[in-house]
Amino acid sequence: MDMLLKLNDVGLIYKTDNSSINVLQDISFVLKYKQTLAIIGESGSGKTSLIMLIGGLERNTSGKIYFLNHELSNLNEDKISEIRKKNIGIVFQSFYLVPNYTALENVCLTLEINRIKNPIKKGKEILDRFGLSKRLTHYPSQLSGGEQQRVAIARSVVMKPKLILADEPTGNLDSENSEIISNMLFEYVNEESASLILVTHDQNLAKRTQKIIKIKDGTIVK
Repeated sequence: MDMLLKLNDVGLIYKTDNSSINVLQDISFVLKYKQTLAIIGESGSGKTSLIMLIGGLERNTSGKIYFLNHELSNLNEDKISEIRKKNIGIVFQSFYLVPNYTALENVCLTLEINRIKNPIKKGKEILDRFGLSKRLTHYPSQLSGGEQQRVAIARSVVMKPKLILADEPTGNLDSENSEIISNMLFEYVNEESASLILVTHDQNLAKRTQKIIKIKDGTIVK
């Protein structure tokens, strides 16, 4: 079977004391192994919430999400976390680097949490792959925005995940760095035969993927 991810009529409702908000409703699509997919839509349409559901960082209110033949809603938090750590890399618009860790330490932290042997060697290899071999000992405050995002991407893919979730990965970057980051991300996906779900406002970036889904008011626009 070549299906990596499947969503069936997925919905998400945020409940408050006095009301409930339908964030997502009736979301259905399939992502195959090695496939790239862009999710586009206006701010507030539910794109990031969808990424959070797929990554197991939020629980869907209705419908079913299947990843690697696991139905995520049937799993406890520990099992979801274990699947995510080994199989999903997440890249956010904000870099979320540990400020008092060097570039190398930020990447090695992921390897150490997963008890991977030779974390320093592997960390250096992935940072070199993203053109940061001369920035290993620099702290985030000593790196440009583009360099910080490269560290964040390196950290997210160092475990060689089957699925990469990228939420506006170029949103905080200028046009030159946006192109550099985009090229590096797609090169990695192609070379490692990974799948990619990309949330973006950039139509040109979206067109680089094999499939585009548009979300409006929490639903997929046909």
